[in-house]
Amino acid sequence: MPGPSKPRLLLLLPTATYRATAFVEAARRLGVELTVASELPSTFEQAQPDRLVTLDFSDPERAAQQAAEFARRHPVAGVIGVDDDGAVVAAAIAGRLGLRGNPPAAALAARDKHVQRRELAGHGVPVPRFELHGLDEDVRAVAARVHYPCVLKPLRLAASRGVIRADDPAGFVAAFDRLRRVLEQPDVAACGDWARRFLVEDFVPGPEVALEGLVIDGRLEVLGLFDKPDPLDGPFFEETMYVTPSRLPDPAQRALARCGETAVAALGVREGPIHAELRYNARGPWLIELAARSIGGRCSAVLRFTAGEGGSGKGWASLEELIIRHAVGLPIPSLEREQYAAGVMMIPVPGEGVLREVRGIVEARAVPLVEDVSITAHPGEALVPWPEGSRYPGFIFARGETPEAVEEALRAAHGRLTFVLQ
Repeated sequence: MPGPSKPRLLLLLPTATYRATAFVEAARRLGVELTVASELPSTFEQAQPDRLVTLDFSDPERAAQQAAEFARRHPVAGVIGVDDDGAVVAAAIAGRLGLRGNPPAAALAARDKHVQRRELAGHGVPVPRFELHGLDEDVRAVAARVHYPCVLKPLRLAASRGVIRADDPAGFVAAFDRLRRVLEQPDVAACGDWARRFLVEDFVPGPEVALEGLVIDGRLEVLGLFDKPDPLDGPFFEETMYVTPSRLPDPAQRALARCGETAVAALGVREGPIHAELRYNARGPWLIELAARSIGGRCSAVLRFTAGEGGSGKGWASLEELIIRHAVGLPIPSLEREQYAAGVMMIPVPGEGVLREVRGIVEARAVPLVEDVSITAHPGEALVPWPEGSRYPGFIFARGETPEAVEEALRAAHGRLTFVLQ
């Protein structure tokens, strides 16, 4: 007598993403059938119709209809969007197929910074004072009346692309000109009306942290709280290091977690991963951004969880395994993070130019506590610094007994790398 069929996961993967391998490996370890949905057709789609499908990511409702047609042939147990746009599409698909997911309005609020600010402020979540402006406004008139220091940011770009601090009217005009050039780049300008507007908000001082969580039936489970040891005070906001557990005092960590819980409730997020950026100062926690997806890039490799029975066989489970289990309705043995401290360095872009080679990789990997040095940029690739850029040339991972030791190892490994640019 045949056994029960394996649950099928519909994974929304844009063609340009770091995230594919981690999710594919997690699905394989869990024995979950995987169908990858992309916005561009694959030459292998006809040969593997149950493994690959093309969806219109630009139109969530159309994508939901396409997913429903696919699901009639190949029943789907869960859907996951790995990036910000995919999270909105996943919400529409989950609603259409009756799967575990977020209301579309919640996914959109997590996607659009202005919509999110309005919702959070309306529910009493501490957020910086903000204003919405358009690229067609008189920039000098705007600069004369905003509060300083302030931050200009696009409504929907990720990884701090286009985010710039201004300390006075002259700095505001310069920041606006630079942001405008980012928003007028073809890949952004084609994205719709939001690319003609931008947010201006008060700069919030204090250390910044990242909160990784999983929302289960509307309840936020905090999976990790990361310190960002390098100050993010501007004028640009390229992130470098995430280290967990946080070294902030316990009362501050509890307040940050409560702020995250309040934000989840305010936006109406019901199910799935969230990644939030918060700051903390003498006035308490501040919610800077909340995304209805997991941590970006390859940074998820930092997080490992007690596997429990039925784990990965490695003694621990990955973040992607927890997310997949939740999406398709498999039991989650544990949400407890391993006891070791861990961290990742998103290798800073060393300058503008074409990458020729990276030296010192072997030496960097030999630094005690360093687990891996992954160079994702390839020779011949153009490297673009922030705020115009948004892609890191690689990642360094370390694990050890204390956050301090992990941070030291990451800095030492980075010091052994040399990027040769033309």
